[in-house]
Amino acid sequence: MSAVPDDADIAMTVGEVSTLLGVSVRALHHWDESGLVHPSRRSAAGYRLYSEADIMRIQQVLVYRQTGMSLADIKTVLDEPGTDALTHLRRQRELVQGQISHLQHKLSSIDMVIDIQQLGARISVAEMAEIWGTDWDPVYVEEARAQWGDTPEWAESYRRKARMSRADWEQAHEETVALETALAEAMRSGVEPGSPEANALARWHRKDFNRWFEVSTSKQVIIARGYVADERYARYYDKRAPGLAAWLKDVIDACARSEGVDPATATWE
Repeated sequence: MSAVPDDADIAMTVGEVSTLLGVSVRALHHWDESGLVHPSRRSAAGYRLYSEADIMRIQQVLVYRQTGMSLADIKTVLDEPGTDALTHLRRQRELVQGQISHLQHKLSSIDMVIDIQQLGARISVAEMAEIWGTDWDPVYVEEARAQWGDTPEWAESYRRKARMSRADWEQAHEETVALETALAEAMRSGVEPGSPEANALARWHRKDFNRWFEVSTSKQVIIARGYVADERYARYYDKRAPGLAAWLKDVIDACARSEGVDPATATWE
């Protein structure tokens, strides 16, 4: 370490940095000993002095710590060759943005639970699994919430579900199974997308979804896109009949065209 810096350079003691950044003196000493943040200067009396660059590094450490990174990982990131302050700031921004998104999802979840509790949920998770069997998985709920959790439709579906009794859930399962059985049988028998029979099945599918929230033709088209784009949905339908997911999407698209909606430009409305 060099002697006291020029007057133009910032030179702050451990106590001053502790007060400025809200970091304990003990932590600063530990970071110095571990090599995470070395004060680059010493006073004539031998006291540690932090430069402007040192203080910026401490600020970077604090941001990374808030994202849950260990001190060892932070040191590795900060010491990575070829990275500058702007690179670190961009990386930190991405991490903080991720935290914000995570907290927003948690807040949405809490709000939904409050809503359900106020309405009075009438069925347990165990009963749900008993009724829907392997077709129901809490993971599906988490994935759907990640995609749709901030939408009015998601909130509406939760309000409706909170009012449903076990008998309502059993009826919903029976009707969904009946629909999917009819879809598989129609595909196997060669029903062509766009035919009257196929259009009737598309409208039945839309009606089944309307149990949870209001589904327009354009919304149905967007939902159907996931049947081929999302491997989980494709697997769900294709286990009923190989190729059913893609066929159902074609059926829904063709029906939408007959109702004046272009599947290529459909929006969530």
